[in-house]
Amino acid sequence: MEIIPAIDIIDGKCVRLTQGDYNQKKEYASDPIEVAKRFEAAGIRRLHLVDLDGAKVKRIVNKDVLKGVCQSTSLQVDFGGGVQSDEDIALAFQLGAEQVTGGSIAVKNPDLFTNWLQTYGGDRLILGADARNRKIAISGWQETTAMDLMDFIKDYHQRGVQYVICTDVAKDGLLQGPSLALYREIMEEIPEIRLIASGGVATVQDLEDLEKAGVYGTIIGKAFYEGKISLAELSTFVQN
Repeated sequence: MEIIPAIDIIDGKCVRLTQGDYNQKKEYASDPIEVAKRFEAAGIRRLHLVDLDGAKVKRIVNKDVLKGVCQSTSLQVDFGGGVQSDEDIALAFQLGAEQVTGGSIAVKNPDLFTNWLQTYGGDRLILGADARNRKIAISGWQETTAMDLMDFIKDYHQRGVQYVICTDVAKDGLLQGPSLALYREIMEEIPEIRLIASGGVATVQDLEDLEKAGVYGTIIGKAFYEGKISLAELSTFVQN
């Protein structure tokens, strides 16, 4: 299982939101590139980089952070937040992103997202499948659709998606444990998908449980920044 730390960016700084609420923002570091270097030094290979400013205005804002992390580390960066156009996705890859995550765009403009799949390949696009009560949530989780989570993933898997980040919105930022049952169900229904679990991880035991569930990767955010899981523990887990 890949350990994938998250760096969320507002005003060029490393922050975390609780439940996606911009009013519940906590700043953890003024230099995201230094944070990324610490992850790299611990043996971590991948990074989930989210432009929260970009997500708000629907275009990439924190270009310098993306470029800096990609140029200063060997981390494979998957980038999300504000990628809403052909120009945005081309820019993200030009700045060094290995993969781009699309969530709201896959709901609101499926033709465009499918075109990106055909243009860049299913290995370079990640489907962002955020769910509240098994219904897809979009626009920074402000809007819950009538779309069923499992149907959404299956549909895009048939179109060529290989990677899915699934966040249970109810779990995110609360450090109450991940949605293991949901992830097991997804793996049973769509065993070929490379499922990346996101939200709720609070302990090393949670990581071990997710690995046993068979997920491809797990995104670590608040648990690391709040000191619940240390870099040394993550490093040990990576080496295992």
